[in-house]
Amino acid sequence: MKNFPFKEMIDTLRNAVQEDVPVVTRISRSDDGSPFLILVSTLLSLRTKDETTDMVMQRLMERATTPQDILEIPLEELEKILYPVGFYRNKAAVLKAVSRTIIERYGGIVPDTVDELLTIKGVGRKTANLVVTEAYGKLGICVDTHVHRISNRIGIVATRNPHETEEALRKILPKEYWIIYNTLLVAFGRKTCKPISPFCTICPLTHLCKQVGVTKHR
Repeated sequence: MKNFPFKEMIDTLRNAVQEDVPVVTRISRSDDGSPFLILVSTLLSLRTKDETTDMVMQRLMERATTPQDILEIPLEELEKILYPVGFYRNKAAVLKAVSRTIIERYGGIVPDTVDELLTIKGVGRKTANLVVTEAYGKLGICVDTHVHRISNRIGIVATRNPHETEEALRKILPKEYWIIYNTLLVAFGRKTCKPISPFCTICPLTHLCKQVGVTKHR
């Protein structure tokens, strides 16, 4: 959507969600927020509730904070640490593989570009963008289900999948909002703009929203 009032939207969401930010963002803002831990928390957060990711990350960080630490934990033990995140067995194997690649190919340092991160098996576009923005403060637009759904619901874009949404947003979203966009919309999607029956009656963005696809709301 051309001429969409992004500044008004971002300012409104900053006031609305305040500190209700995703665990990946909290880790990136903490003293322990290394690029590797941001990568790990992003991988664990896939298809997992944020509070569960937070709990498991705290448990994991007691044992491992580097790729080498991950490799030294026996697979069965790592699986137990990661439980109850979704697909914890698969994610344990992915963490092992990703850690090995980072050590062997990058000397233990997490790459700082989307293109390089995408060459690592197990790292998708959403994860790569989130690591680049949260860990290195570089420009990128991380599009997950929240960002894709809400951007379409409001009417900012009309896209079929997250990749198309990212491409569309890169053309119209002012660069000053690229990094914060995901953080705000994820928090907003969890709290107010839910997938089914969103809280439209208390939504601070109602006046900007076209409510595309909304058939029932509260």
